Amino acid sequence: MSRTTEGPREIRVPAHIQPYVTAIGIEKTVRFLLAFGGSYVYLSTRPQDRSAVVQELGKEATIALAEQAGVGSARIPTGKPFIAAHLRYNKQLTINEISRRLHVTDVTVRKWLADGEARQLDLFGP
Repeated sequence: MSRTTEGPREIRVPAHIQPYVTAIGIEKTVRFLLAFGGSYVYLSTRPQDRSAVVQELGKEATIALAEQAGVGSARIPTGKPFIAAHLRYNKQLTINEISRRLHVTDVTVRKWLADGEARQLDLFGP
C-alpha cells in the first residue's frame, strides 16, 4: 500500500486502488469507484463520447485511466474502506453521512476506520 497526501490527512491507498489514484487523482478515483465499483467497465485509450466512464470522468481522465490500469474489460473494486477514510479524514463527513453514502451501517464504517488506524505502522516512532 502507498499513501497519498492530497488533503489534510495522509490516508493509505490500497494496492488495488493505487493505479486509479495514480492515473486520475484521489477525487476522481472516489467518484469513479462510487459510480462503477462492483461492476465491469470497458477501458479504452480511444473511448467513445457516449461511454459512461467518459460521461463521469471526462475523455482525458478516461484515457489516462486506461493507460494506467490497462485496456479492456475490468471489474472495478468497490473500495469502500478507502472511500470511508477519505470522506472522514479529508472531507470531514460524519460517520452517519458516510454510512448513508456507502449504503452500509455506521458500525461497519467505524470498524473500517478503526482497522485503518490499527494498520498504520509508525516506522519512525520510539
